[in-house]
Amino acid sequence: MELALFSEIPVPRPWQHNSEQLRYQELIQQAVLADQLGFHSFWTVEHHFLEEMSHSSNPEVLYGAVAALTEQIRLGYGVRLTPRPYNHPVRSAESAATLDLLSGGRVEFGTGRSTTRAELEGFGIDPRETRAMWAEAVEHIAGCWMNDEHEFQGQYWSMPRRRVLPKPVQKPHPPLWAATGSRETHQLVGEMGMGLLSFSAGVSLEELGLRVGMYREAVAACQNPVGGFVNDRVATFAMFHCAPTTEEAYENARESFWWYPTVAFKLVGSVAEMLQEEGAELGDWNYLRYLPGMTAEADWDSTFNIEDLVDQGVAIAGDPDQCIELCQGFADLGVDLLLCMMNPYAIPHDKVLESIRLTATHVIPALTR
Repeated sequence: MELALFSEIPVPRPWQHNSEQLRYQELIQQAVLADQLGFHSFWTVEHHFLEEMSHSSNPEVLYGAVAALTEQIRLGYGVRLTPRPYNHPVRSAESAATLDLLSGGRVEFGTGRSTTRAELEGFGIDPRETRAMWAEAVEHIAGCWMNDEHEFQGQYWSMPRRRVLPKPVQKPHPPLWAATGSRETHQLVGEMGMGLLSFSAGVSLEELGLRVGMYREAVAACQNPVGGFVNDRVATFAMFHCAPTTEEAYENARESFWWYPTVAFKLVGSVAEMLQEEGAELGDWNYLRYLPGMTAEADWDSTFNIEDLVDQGVAIAGDPDQCIELCQGFADLGVDLLLCMMNPYAIPHDKVLESIRLTATHVIPALTR
């Protein structure tokens, strides 16, 4: 199993005039260090309006900066939002191809449909249409890359025959990935021949293993991938902090390991609230009913604590030996790439750098030998 650096780019309050600038500068330093020390890839997200949690609304600019300062580390979209009007498929194809050119063919192209009320409502998107929009957009994007000239006539987008430029360095195109949090879409992603970004936050390792198994079975049977080849790799993410001692790791990460899942589950659950207010069926959002804390009786102050999360194996924190053991739990499920969220909220920059160094020195060699 390989390890990647992953960030939603949180900016905790209280905000100063340079808070966002400082956080971006710190993240670039972390990505450069990860490149130097042998991490597989650097991933971030596209989010809008998510105060404190994610100030990453235009990640392509960041990817360009990181590409210019690194040599080996791959650059992962985690993810490019595909529903209309977030991003037109042609613009998505052009953007990722440009980055692939500038980086020398280092793009991993993850796609997704968005999962918060703030974003969907802010852009006037009906959540009941996002899965269909995502599936159509991915097909158009791949077609723009694979064909010298391309045209399409879909439910949501149409384009007369055009030569979409530039074309990516990687042929026929960068690896395609799709993010999902439901069992059903794990199978669908496999049927489409795309890499799996199993963003199944809050589920047990047993449940994650079941979902990975569903994907593996589906992708093994894929004969007609949405792109030019089958990407059969599995990635998932976990909050991650390594320190010289387990006691220090827990002290550094305690607030962040509580804050991130608490806020994330509230934001994702807001889609269910939005649909229920409209009197609509949850449909393919029905899985939101089962997220941790999604009940009226939820005690958010105690739902997530670092000891329980580590004991359950769903978060990684501790000294290098404990981090190796926890990573092995994901590797045993067949995970190929673990996206390590080194700073879910407010872990100090120097502690994040230390975590990256310790992980590269001890954890990565133990997982690859």
